[in-house]
Amino acid sequence: MNIAYWIVAGLLALFYCYAGTLKVIRSRDQLRPMMAWVDRIPLPALRALGTVEILGAVGLVLPPLTGVALWLAQAAAIGFVLLQTGAIVTHLTGEDRQIALNVGLIGTAAVTIWLATGL
Repeated sequence: MNIAYWIVAGLLALFYCYAGTLKVIRSRDQLRPMMAWVDRIPLPALRALGTVEILGAVGLVLPPLTGVALWLAQAAAIGFVLLQTGAIVTHLTGEDRQIALNVGLIGTAAVTIWLATGL
């Protein structure tokens, strides 16, 4: 179960670290081709969202790696489920109705929550 956690949580952490870094460092014009919703939220909120994604990725990896506050890994995965639920709402209320990636990320985060119970 420990190996499965590291595989699933590691992939999830890589995804969110990448996506969060893009939101923190790129301009709206650079993000618009891959994220049609960026014009609907203020730039500071976009930067904050990217920061939350990076911190969540760290939360998936660092506690199990150090053996300190293991519950934080589960909390980070729960946070990603909530984040993607909000993302689905954002996509469905706008012009961009593509939610397949969001549903997949919710499923992956849910599996991570379950696997984190065995840490």
